[in-house]
Amino acid sequence: PIPAGHHSITPYLVVKDAAQAIEFYKRAFGAAEIDRMAAPGGTGIMHAEIKIGNSRVMLSDEFPGAGCSSPQSLGGTTCQLFLYVPDVDATYQQAVAAGATPIMPVSDMFWGDRYGNLSDPYGHQWGLATHKEDVSPREMQKRAETFCAQMAQNKGAGG
Repeated sequence: PIPAGHHSITPYLVVKDAAQAIEFYKRAFGAAEIDRMAAPGGTGIMHAEIKIGNSRVMLSDEFPGAGCSSPQSLGGTTCQLFLYVPDVDATYQQAVAAGATPIMPVSDMFWGDRYGNLSDPYGHQWGLATHKEDVSPREMQKRAETFCAQMAQNKGAGG
């Protein structure tokens, strides 16, 4: 029941300028454009698909009358796309050079990934990671507690 080239779940992004967003995703994440369908009347993109790594992402321009608004129009986003890459440091810098806004610099995280977070120019947040080690649930819990305590201490110190 799943079309060739797709997985069970596929993110669908709504953006203010889908054509421009596709070009950004090509520069930032090495995306390949798979398909593009113009909106009726040729004003914008009704549907497009890109491939990043081994996964597809669908996207379109926003159509507020149909209930499809971008994070920019809504004033924020409620989700994050999590992208595993071979070299998170290089991909993070590539995305920033392409126009992404850094949110959290790349660092080694308690769950075993080297991870950083950024926002694309269209309001979508991306978590970028390279897996470095498998961590047992017990060790991960211990590391998470240490991480959260350090974050609380830094926040209290104005950091």
